Amino acid sequence: MLRKILTPAIFMAACSSAFSQDSTDKKGELTLSGSVDGYYRYNFANAKDQGAINNYTSFTNSQNSFELGMASVKADYTAGKVSATIDLGFGSRAQEFSYAESGAMAAIKQAYISYSPSQKVKFTAGKWGTHVGYEVLDPQLNRNYSMSYMFSYGPFSHTGIKADFGLGDHFGLMVGIVNPNDYISAGFSNKFILGQFSASFDKFSAFLNYVGGKDFDNAANNQLGLTATATLSDKFSLGYDGTVKFYNPEGGSSGSWWGSALYLNVDPTEKFGLTLRGEYFDDKNGVITYMDEYDDVYPLFGSGIFQTTLSFNIRPHANFMIIPEFRLDSAEDPIFTKNNGAGVKSTGSFVLAAIFSF
Repeated sequence: MLRKILTPAIFMAACSSAFSQDSTDKKGELTLSGSVDGYYRYNFANAKDQGAINNYTSFTNSQNSFELGMASVKADYTAGKVSATIDLGFGSRAQEFSYAESGAMAAIKQAYISYSPSQKVKFTAGKWGTHVGYEVLDPQLNRNYSMSYMFSYGPFSHTGIKADFGLGDHFGLMVGIVNPNDYISAGFSNKFILGQFSASFDKFSAFLNYVGGKDFDNAANNQLGLTATATLSDKFSLGYDGTVKFYNPEGGSSGSWWGSALYLNVDPTEKFGLTLRGEYFDDKNGVITYMDEYDDVYPLFGSGIFQTTLSFNIRPHANFMIIPEFRLDSAEDPIFTKNNGAGVKSTGSFVLAAIFSF
């Protein structure tokens, strides 16, 4: 387990050095990027209860409705060894991502400053997307539109300081100290520790991830994860995501949840590809139902769930992607709802999404 962290004093000294060294550098470079996405989702049960949309994962919480996902704009500015990023998002996807914030703060997906004293070292302070997991917030960077259970119940973002170190040509190390998961401001609460060890080669990469600490309620959180990708040919690649989270509330019983997913990616042409995602998610200890940050929004009732998602990636243009998607969720308990209101162990959904990025 990684215990080495970057102290605020070290980071401030580094920033001071950056400003003094780069004050005579030439004018920096600004890069703008962004995306717009929307989707339609239909759950085949079409339950009469408007609250029973049969979805316990992030960002597709609707039924028989056209929805705006997110309008996003990102600005990256680099001047010598110092860079800054402002990444804003608007829409239901961004609101769910920043669920711990309100008002204008909820629109901040990422906002951070980085300083690289050398090619092998980089210090970063601010808010950034988590290093844990295979999937990310921005839909154009995923091949499935709907999200996995591991993404939905893992951390979304971190706010604090971190340091990245290059270890030779193929390996890397990241360590950091941050607020409790997903919170921009945390007052005098406990802090979390981040860690990542990475290995990257021409056709294979792997990331061993850690995040842990005590949250606002003094409950101990420790999450370990492994993410890997492999390119078998120019038309076929694999992805893997696995994670386990241990949760120990103060004065309560400890428990854990875990998940494992495999992604099979096939790209016959530049304009057409497909991804088959198979995931098993286990919350038999009922950890999620009593973790405060979820507030019973996604009550899995201590069940094990297997979901299979087949997504077609249709690219009429390099910047434009259409994703027709079929998804089947099967649980060990009747946590889903049929049309007549009765509980059922499985449910199917169709999603049609459109994504434009620039």
